[in-house]
Amino acid sequence: MSFLFYTVVGLLAATLGSLVGLGGGIIIVPALVYLGPLILGHPVDVTTAVGTSLAVLVFTAMSSTFTFVKQKRVDFRSGWIYFITCGPGAMLGSYTTQFVNAKSFQLSFGFFMLAMAILMILRDKLKPLNVKWGIQRTYTDASGQSFEYGYSILPALLIGLGVGFISGLFGIGGGSLFVPAMVLLFRYPPHVATATSMFVIFLSSLTGTFTKLSLGEVDLWMVLGLAPSAIVGGWLGAKIAGKLSSKKLLWVLRITFLIVALKMIYEGIFLT
Repeated sequence: MSFLFYTVVGLLAATLGSLVGLGGGIIIVPALVYLGPLILGHPVDVTTAVGTSLAVLVFTAMSSTFTFVKQKRVDFRSGWIYFITCGPGAMLGSYTTQFVNAKSFQLSFGFFMLAMAILMILRDKLKPLNVKWGIQRTYTDASGQSFEYGYSILPALLIGLGVGFISGLFGIGGGSLFVPAMVLLFRYPPHVATATSMFVIFLSSLTGTFTKLSLGEVDLWMVLGLAPSAIVGGWLGAKIAGKLSSKKLLWVLRITFLIVALKMIYEGIFLT
């Protein structure tokens, strides 16, 4: 039963996480906390669930990143810039978990995510930001459609810091903040935003996992159980994303972020 539980949870979490650039912790953490006592036979505290999820995220992000690299969707130049602050941010978030009132923070972040989801839903009706970013990029998808996007160093560093902190604090990969910021602020094409997000999440999850290990908040047996299917799911999610058009992928992102936001608000209000 435990093997089946790990396989299903790891596969679902990694597939969805890779598809939209979240990472998958949004499924792994509640699955371990709420279903763990029933299926695994012992309770799993939140800090251990977050640490374990972050460790599994290394495998998910690694698998999906390799697949996205083959599809030539990863913007490595901007990815390394984000990681300059994302890595330390993940370590800070991982360390902060033990001090923060996670319930109130989750509620606040849930409302923030709801605002991001609404902005993404209204994205086609909103005028693009009239900002000429210092660094400009062009991306042409498989259908031949070209997209122009750009960014600047300081905003990218600040976003990277926020992404890393959220990743370490909740073990959800940080893509819930990363992808909307890249799409709405810098006008990244959805495919590039998702792929680049997973690349940075791979790097930041390594640093966050190191901190969690030092705090004794990672269950290595659970990681071994979840990692194999997470690797498969990371590959599968990236392959599915590659088959979707930019518009279809954008709608997947919108729906996913709306669900994530409502889930976090619900848990922040009703669950202890």
